[in-house]
Amino acid sequence: MITIKENLHYVGVNDRVKHRFEGLWFLPEGVSYNAYLIVDEKVALIDTVDVGFCPELLDNIRAVIGDRPIDYIVVNHVEPDHSGSLALLRQFYPNVRVVGNKKTFDMLSGYYGITPETGLCVAEGDTLKLGSRTLTFHLAPMLHWPETMVTHVADEGILFSGDAFGCFGALNGAVVDRDMDCTRFWPEMERYYAAILGKFGAPVRTALKKLGGLDIRMICPTHGPVWADQAARAIDTYRRMASGTTEEGLVICYGSMYGHTQRVAEAVAQGAAEAGLKRIIVHNLSVTQPSFVLADIYRYGALAIGGPTYNGGIFPVVEDLLKRLAGREVKGRKMGCFGGFTWTPAAVKVIDEYNAKMGLDMVAPGIEWKQKAGDDTLGQARALGHALAQAVMANATQQ
Repeated sequence: MITIKENLHYVGVNDRVKHRFEGLWFLPEGVSYNAYLIVDEKVALIDTVDVGFCPELLDNIRAVIGDRPIDYIVVNHVEPDHSGSLALLRQFYPNVRVVGNKKTFDMLSGYYGITPETGLCVAEGDTLKLGSRTLTFHLAPMLHWPETMVTHVADEGILFSGDAFGCFGALNGAVVDRDMDCTRFWPEMERYYAAILGKFGAPVRTALKKLGGLDIRMICPTHGPVWADQAARAIDTYRRMASGTTEEGLVICYGSMYGHTQRVAEAVAQGAAEAGLKRIIVHNLSVTQPSFVLADIYRYGALAIGGPTYNGGIFPVVEDLLKRLAGREVKGRKMGCFGGFTWTPAAVKVIDEYNAKMGLDMVAPGIEWKQKAGDDTLGQARALGHALAQAVMANATQQ
């Protein structure tokens, strides 16, 4: 338990055991599940934690209020890493009222048998007075589930934001940004956005517009630090990523079975460097976990993707990335592609088909070679790198 400010306490937990968030995304530094306790004339718990950590959550709550009951549990987001402790908490606090919107209760009834009749169903702009503090609820659908909402304490400018403005990484002792070095959390916020919210750029922009009318001086998300001194930076990070704003740089992503595609990828990087581009990132998709690749793609303005033809299609790790990109908002980037084959070409065709969905600006036709990637192919690859570098640098100059 950590006191954030008078009668507002952090009662969340750290998960340093889980290897993959949602079973997909690497967690090299763990993750926190944040829950907050407001103690007033009424006691409100804002979100809960993964069910495996419910005993620790209970200990944290009791360290604040002892045997006093909880009056309300606000569910900003039903995903089980935040609602998982609800069923157990209701056994310890049988008279507690769960607070959520209509879609919240549609999901809670399926997960835990909790219905609006036993809780409090709220709509956009509804309020709940706890005593000196009043909670106001704002719906933020598809950020990143349809029931998502945020809870605002207007007098103090506190926003309980659910997954929005959160990031990967466990909290190491401190909770509020002013009490820690937040350097490691900013790239983890970008990786979190790219992995979890990348598909939902339009709903993020809608939510940011709505939240723009609120007084926000402190953001209490469900993952990562509480943003106080740097709340504006957290909002700006989301605004930048949702708007598609990029930096000058090239991300080269490839899969290679026997080294030929890797040689081409290295030649693309060499060509870009010779053209004067400073920021060039090369990812072997058989090695780098997708969330790190996606975060780089969201940051930089040019992208090259390559892989060999495989079973009449494209190398699986390359197609995995293409599928992820096709389901996300990544428009506005310059792109090039390359792919080899032994007897029947397919790789470049597959990339082109995916790009029909992605809508990226191809700076040159895809490079295709049969069997060995020879000098001519490597020369084309250097030329592609040069073209991508020129395009992204020119675009940065125009911005």
